[in-house]
Amino acid sequence: MFTPGTIVKVLISNIPNSGYDYRLPVSADIGTFVSVNVMNRPCVGVIWGIGDSNLPQSKIKDISVVHDAHLNIADLQWIKKMSDWTLIPLGLVLRLIINIPDAFLPPRMEQLYSFDFTCAGRMTQNRQAVADAFASNDNAPMTVGDIQNIAHVSPAVVRTMIKNGLLYPSGEQIKHHLTIPVYQDSGNVTLNTEQQSAADVIGNSVRTGGFSVHLLDGITGSGKTQVYFDSAWRAYRAGHSVLLMMPEIALTAQFMSRFESRFGAPPVVWHSNLTAARRREIWHGVLDGKIRMVVGTRSALFLPWQNLGLIVVDEEHDTSYKQEDMGNYHARDMAILRAKIAGFPIVLASATPAAETLENVASGKYEHLCLTSRYGGAQLPKISTIDLREHRPTPYIVDGEEQTGFLSPVLCDAISETLSARNQIMLFINRRGFAPIVQCKKCGWTATCPDCSVGMTYHQRIGKLLCHMCGRTAPLSKSCPDCGGDVSMRGVGLEKIQQEVNIRFPNARTALVSSDIITSRQALERLVGRMESGDIDIVIGTQILAKGHHFPNLTLVGVVDADMGLFGTDFRAAEHTFQQLFQVAGRAGRGAQPGHVMMQTYQPEHPVLTAICAGNRDEFMATDMAGRRAAQMPPYGQLIAVIIEGEKEHVLRRYCDELAAAAPLLQGGKIMGPITAQIYQIRNWYRMRFLVAGSATSALQPVVSHWLAKVKQPANIRVKIDVNPINFM
Repeated sequence: MFTPGTIVKVLISNIPNSGYDYRLPVSADIGTFVSVNVMNRPCVGVIWGIGDSNLPQSKIKDISVVHDAHLNIADLQWIKKMSDWTLIPLGLVLRLIINIPDAFLPPRMEQLYSFDFTCAGRMTQNRQAVADAFASNDNAPMTVGDIQNIAHVSPAVVRTMIKNGLLYPSGEQIKHHLTIPVYQDSGNVTLNTEQQSAADVIGNSVRTGGFSVHLLDGITGSGKTQVYFDSAWRAYRAGHSVLLMMPEIALTAQFMSRFESRFGAPPVVWHSNLTAARRREIWHGVLDGKIRMVVGTRSALFLPWQNLGLIVVDEEHDTSYKQEDMGNYHARDMAILRAKIAGFPIVLASATPAAETLENVASGKYEHLCLTSRYGGAQLPKISTIDLREHRPTPYIVDGEEQTGFLSPVLCDAISETLSARNQIMLFINRRGFAPIVQCKKCGWTATCPDCSVGMTYHQRIGKLLCHMCGRTAPLSKSCPDCGGDVSMRGVGLEKIQQEVNIRFPNARTALVSSDIITSRQALERLVGRMESGDIDIVIGTQILAKGHHFPNLTLVGVVDADMGLFGTDFRAAEHTFQQLFQVAGRAGRGAQPGHVMMQTYQPEHPVLTAICAGNRDEFMATDMAGRRAAQMPPYGQLIAVIIEGEKEHVLRRYCDELAAAAPLLQGGKIMGPITAQIYQIRNWYRMRFLVAGSATSALQPVVSHWLAKVKQPANIRVKIDVNPINFM
């Protein structure tokens, strides 16, 4: 406990820093939240330790407010370890925890608006987005800022809706309306033998305490959720807090319904589409220890938890756990680090565990719990390939013109049989839009984004070209802007597959699912509801459909282009393709009727596809891991990507040359680069990359930190550091 007048170091959020000295006005302990002024701006921070700047007393400011809340020592150690590993400055790690505006100020008085559902009229895309924003927050009134941020609409859209009366004023004070749930185990679920065995192992770790990692490795449909629900209840009943962490897209009504059925109340949910008031209420509820169970996305890991006793990372292999915006970190790895420092168990659940996780199981660091059969007696689907070299798709006619087909006769026959049996079909193609390449037939001109070095995709639904990097749109020109020649659309996206399906199966009811169509949880819920009620015969979608959904009447899954991810430059390409296709295959035959998965390919002999068909996941991963071991790639080596971005090419290249000249020689490793990034320009910023490689035991982070500190960084240059990167673009 520090006494009044003590000079303490305060770690401040929102700015890169490792702490500044301030004078304590009252007694306070390490980890206490405080408010201070930085260059006459109020900021929130935590007491990090004893002051060490050696500044004269007259130059040290007083702490403005000492708050009655704190982080514990384990939290501070976690912040420090995370910063050391990711090379994110300490203050920016703290920003992830103090991630709500005005955390310790009284709620501001702001005009609130409600949505008038009774006179919504024709639901345009923007109106539907605003309606979904209100629905995602239980129709609670919202500020203009919340409406814009959650619905992703412009201020002009909100102003027009206010003018037209679709949004109407409903008070000015942000009201506290969050109900703190109290959970009970309903006892309405009976686990099978495998599930009970796994639940008992995890439950024993919860009871005895201490750090442990359990891989809950279960095939799709094996009931992993009910196992970790059992573990969550044991931890909650023992007085601990519990975090159930999952990818954003897995936060569906199906999951919420299962949770409420098991625990008697809906979960407290933390995700990106909450109002500022709701985020504040949950944040303070967790800080006060009143909220002890949260279902959330990766940012829920950074809530100010009290007595955290269990973390579950569902779909632990999912790449959405890798954060690439506010500093680069992997939420799964940081969750394991938090559990290790604080000393409690963590559960990683997946049907297709990541290579790093499997290696930790093999080395004995993680405990392996297997679920080998589908819950309730459902059978695994039959999985087969369609060799497109033998079964070539036939053309089809649209408005009198012949179009290239992408669905083979074999797959079309299976679709017809499934429709005749009144069952549902999923067609998977992980490419948005209608055509990814728009090109002149005469001179070869290609439609590219002026702000990014990527081609623009034609989206038939909006009738425009769209850049998938920055979101810029442009009209589709029927003639080449360079030579006036005819423009053609090449390649295939899910909209083109829908066109072909509508021609070949005119009576089938179809629906599209992709991130630019399903822009909210409510939109996904409507799609799920239509599937469950039988209003959709054929759903055509991207990876949004690859996991987390249970459609009992879906018996056929067709993968339009199984080769799409097999030949990427990323050393993880085979692993990620296997995971994605295996998860897609898991959507078939989850009810009483058997399922069939058919993968169209020009490479049916490829190890990824033969492994999926044979169900030989472990054999495939062993082969893939042997190649990584030979190449010293993760998890048998370490990589750190250093991405340099600049608005001016000559400044960027000069700075990269200076870094290259200052690069140290590494024992057992090397610094490679600079090279132009695979996508050289994004939003008018140019990008170069270095790659630092070393052995699994190399301490690369101090080397990188010291190296970058030797060269002065220009003001208009951004440096991003990515430890063990997933994205190599």
